[in-house]
Amino acid sequence: MWDFEQGEVLAFDKPLHWTSFDLVAKIRWNLCRKLGTKKLKVGHTGTLDPLATGVVIICTGKKTKLIDQLQYDVKEYIATLQLGATTPSYDLEKEIDATYPTAHITRDLIDRTIPLFLGEQWQVPPIFSAVQINGKRAYEFARKGQEVELKPKLLVIDEIEVLAFDEAKMQLIIRVVCSKGTYIRALARDIGQKLNSGAHLIALRRTRVGNTKVEDCYTIEKFLDELNNYDYVQIQ
Repeated sequence: MWDFEQGEVLAFDKPLHWTSFDLVAKIRWNLCRKLGTKKLKVGHTGTLDPLATGVVIICTGKKTKLIDQLQYDVKEYIATLQLGATTPSYDLEKEIDATYPTAHITRDLIDRTIPLFLGEQWQVPPIFSAVQINGKRAYEFARKGQEVELKPKLLVIDEIEVLAFDEAKMQLIIRVVCSKGTYIRALARDIGQKLNSGAHLIALRRTRVGNTKVEDCYTIEKFLDELNNYDYVQIQ
């Protein structure tokens, strides 16, 4: 039995092109309408880029107090990298700005390179990100063409492995298990550089947060269908 005011922790498979805030707003609006209230606390435990899909944990009511704690859960991703080209955003949000040689890249080189990213890593966040700089988001400077210096952050990659490599297309698929604050877009950039080439992210799916797997998540359609058919006592 749901009790959204006392608090629920729900897992969703975020659709492509939605922001994490879009998902929160959609859920909040539908819950408030169902419960007959104008206000209900709803928040998420970790931002997922619009061009990524997969697990987003949503907390409601009093369980929004758990958000800070849940943000530290490890996360698992399946990422597809395009080798030999870069973009300013390190993904498909921006057009390719440079191309690089790839003739030297082999499966053997990749298999020797990928393990170098295991363990503690210092990573410079993408300029197209929500990192705070003097009270503003980094992407606000980036979209105005302003250069700013982002400080590297220490993170941990617990697991990283090659799932597939298409040498004809120069596309690499990896699985990554990592700590809070890891930007997979920035990891793609760093892998490209380590391969003496370039790389950017062309697909990303968050497959796990903590013990919650993507196959256990609600789609937004399934959740709203269950919510609309649920006989819930209105908040007084």
